Amino acid sequence: MPKSCYDKALELLARRSHSRFELQRKLAARKYSSLEVETALARVTELGYLDDTQFAREFIRQKLGRGPVGSRRLQAELSRRGVSAEDMAPALEELLPQDDRQGAREAAERWCRQRPRGERTALARFLERQGFSRRAIFAALKDADLGGEAMSES
Repeated sequence: MPKSCYDKALELLARRSHSRFELQRKLAARKYSSLEVETALARVTELGYLDDTQFAREFIRQKLGRGPVGSRRLQAELSRRGVSAEDMAPALEELLPQDDRQGAREAAERWCRQRPRGERTALARFLERQGFSRRAIFAALKDADLGGEAMSES
């Protein structure tokens, strides 16, 4: 006998946390009706198993555990997972420092260790892809050891 939509939602949530959008998409892909999906989502939300703000917190902790990441990248990734700005804001404020310069410096140091003769522009692009602010990128470039490359102007 096939699993109910609610049982499948619980099974997916037991594996890992999901945003409402992700879970809705996965359940719909398994050919459950939109009514079944909405009913299951309402039930798991009511029980506290589905919470986009909590999902955002877990997602950010996981990403930061792998190394420094800027807020712009985290916001973009959470948005792709269907998390609203209102749901991600508390998690970003709670888990990210206001000033991202230290994170950018740490990311730049890691990048420079892997590329002892790296180029400034390549490092700047890397930090931008990681979601750091321009202010943090300029600070990291100023402090970066790029194998003797002059650090005076961008």
